[in-house]
Amino acid sequence: MKALAAALLATCLGSMPVMPADVPPPSVPDPNVVATMKQLAQDWGDSLVTGDLDKLARILADDWSNFGAAGKPTSKESFLASLKDGKHKLASFELGPMDVKVLGDVAVVQGIVTEKRTDDGKDTSGKFVWMDVFVKRADKWVCVRSTGFRAK
Repeated sequence: MKALAAALLATCLGSMPVMPADVPPPSVPDPNVVATMKQLAQDWGDSLVTGDLDKLARILADDWSNFGAAGKPTSKESFLASLKDGKHKLASFELGPMDVKVLGDVAVVQGIVTEKRTDDGKDTSGKFVWMDVFVKRADKWVCVRSTGFRAK
């Protein structure tokens, strides 16, 4: 019986992954950065509702792009132009849970939002999942990539 127990223990221990000793433990994100990311998400939505495109332009990096459900990239310039000409209008929004992963000067933010909106005059309201990638440039966080899709 002791031999069987020893064999089982050896098998279990032998199948466990071995972690190198020099792997640092997962870092705890700076709560100030997490709060900043959540505030930027709120500011983004607020700027769409109020039409404050200058504020939105400061959140988006000049090299920002978005891939949405259509699968086509949208540049900062074309996105702001579509908002300015009224093709897209956000009437209201409510942010749901968000997850922020901070990797040095990069932050990845994932979340859920419920929106009341129109696109080209058509009601496109609903619940959406989204992800934004922010980079700290010149001591300021700016969004460089985004994606979002309708939740099912």
